[in-house]
Amino acid sequence: MREAIFSRLEHHGVLRGARVLDLYSGSGALGLEAVSRGAAHATLVDAARSAVEMGRRNARELGAHGVEVVHEKAERFVATPPVKAWDLVFLDPPYDVRDETVVSLLEHLATTRAVTRDSLVVVERSSRSPEPRWPEGWEADARKSYGETTVHYAFAGPESHEHPPTRTDPVPVLP
Repeated sequence: MREAIFSRLEHHGVLRGARVLDLYSGSGALGLEAVSRGAAHATLVDAARSAVEMGRRNARELGAHGVEVVHEKAERFVATPPVKAWDLVFLDPPYDVRDETVVSLLEHLATTRAVTRDSLVVVERSSRSPEPRWPEGWEADARKSYGETTVHYAFAGPESHEHPPTRTDPVPVLP
């Protein structure tokens, strides 16, 4: 499933030089994978101390530069506007997190200007959960099911994304 997610992200051209936010990061697998594939920075956010410790350990063991691990609830983290918008957001809450909470997180991302019209948001939910209710102006891109999990993709703006955006900022070289 992770390989399919990253294949889609590479198709859209959103990884190179990207600023990535990984909410409910757990081990940090998605954010760390993004950095290994050319993202400039990843912030991993989780409320569980054990997940934060594992994310830090994984980042260290992989020698991943540009990774920040934050011990905080996702709801609190997204309530504060970031210094710079995220290019890619992963939202992978446990299945028992209520759909209303997911909608609230998406709304906070939209209203705090944490994302731009070219940002891609990836939400993983149980296949039994409805598609997330995207904030006004967001454009649903795709939905793919993998057994018990469905992955939803949306651009945080109304532009057409038939052609991947071209990034002009320099891409850091990772060791």
